[in-house]
Amino acid sequence: MPRNEWFETVAEAQRRAKKRLPKSVYAALVAGSERGVTVDDNTAAFSELGFAPHVAGLSDSRDLSTTVMGQTLSFPVLMSPTGVQAVHPDGEVAVARAASARGVAIGLSSFASKSVEEVVAANPSTFFQMYWVGTREVLLQRMERARAAGAVGLIMTLDWSFSQGRDWGSPSIPEKMDLRAMVRFAPEGIMRPKWLSAFAKAGTIPDLSTPNLAAPGHAAPTFFGAYGEWMATPLPSWEDVAWLREQWAGPFMLKGVMRIDDAKKAVDAGVTAISVSNHGGNNLDGTPAAIRALPSIAQTVGDQVEVLMDGGVRRGSDVVKALALGAKAVMIGRAYLWGLAANGQAGVENVLDILRGGVDSAITGLGHASVRQLSGADVVIPPAFDRTLGAR
Repeated sequence: MPRNEWFETVAEAQRRAKKRLPKSVYAALVAGSERGVTVDDNTAAFSELGFAPHVAGLSDSRDLSTTVMGQTLSFPVLMSPTGVQAVHPDGEVAVARAASARGVAIGLSSFASKSVEEVVAANPSTFFQMYWVGTREVLLQRMERARAAGAVGLIMTLDWSFSQGRDWGSPSIPEKMDLRAMVRFAPEGIMRPKWLSAFAKAGTIPDLSTPNLAAPGHAAPTFFGAYGEWMATPLPSWEDVAWLREQWAGPFMLKGVMRIDDAKKAVDAGVTAISVSNHGGNNLDGTPAAIRALPSIAQTVGDQVEVLMDGGVRRGSDVVKALALGAKAVMIGRAYLWGLAANGQAGVENVLDILRGGVDSAITGLGHASVRQLSGADVVIPPAFDRTLGAR
């Protein structure tokens, strides 16, 4: 009897991803930095928040839609940009198709394994994400390529401190999948035949290159080659942020804001939106959960820019909690990657269906007809939950 590929929670998607993926590949998805304090707090913080539901007079119909940076979303979730999605042969293209099928937008990483042209073709609601890598001239080339491909907005990610060590050990990832690497990782691959067979059927091997960082007329650099260029690039200033924003006439998000003073500077730089984020716990360990920093930032700049949040979202109820505390939408990363690993495009759609169902269920219990009616009165916030960083 064929196995039912459907799963009912993101936790089950994670379990299936762990069973399907080679050890090193799965470890790369879990990631985190140093002791893992931040990556753990990202999920634990949501569990500290409760709801204040109603019992009668509930709405029979609910509008879950919203608009973010000019794009209409069927419900308030976006796919966060994540690097090299070699967990499945179709990678970011499968994610883009799934997002399009469920009426949401996708953020495409400049470190992605698929080109911006391929991804925009699969989902016109694509935001292209850029790191500050290379010279201003190089940055403009990448930006213009994204514009020409049809990207509808730009995401600039700055929250990265190049932390290296993990107490549980970092995954072993090759520079590229050449013959030597295949021999070295063969024992891991043999232990995961379904993962191997998917690439065999597609007639390809896991791609560890970054086509969106390729210079005109040159081959795409490897992930680690691009990472090395990133580390060697002088860190950007707020003037650099303002300059990049000026070069892009459309919607522009700054991702990685955790402090009120930085949020104000982002507004001054002219951004359209900010995402309250600690890079999924992959940045400076000991940074609080993003949901803890969200309320004070939303209260300070929410009337001037769109405020989103990412980090630790595993359920539709998490989405609702973030909206109640001031976010217009959330971005998800690991959740959809686990779905992709578990069952390709259908697995990503499965994750989105889980989240949408959870949002609808929570909105029902709270007695609202729209996600836009959510407020702080809908959640139970324990004392000292918030972390107000950078207040003056």
